[in-house]
Amino acid sequence: MSKRPKNMDLNQLAKCIVDEATGEIEPEPEIDEKKKAAIESGRLGGLKGGKSRAEKLTPEERADIARTAAEARWRKNS
Repeated sequence: MSKRPKNMDLNQLAKCIVDEATGEIEPEPEIDEKKKAAIESGRLGGLKGGKSRAEKLTPEERADIARTAAEARWRKNS
């Protein structure tokens, strides 16, 4: 299924759905295996990054980051 724009009105959305169902719109090409492996490995590296960064921070740096985040949350709600 292709991605549809969010700002379509009801008639445009209905036409898009019919076009997809009847095959008038070309399906998106599949991602090849090399790209898929690169995407997955990048995600895995990203998941590891936060934990390794936290281990390298001093307690003072972690407290400063937490303080800044708390201030931003309080500013957002006010």
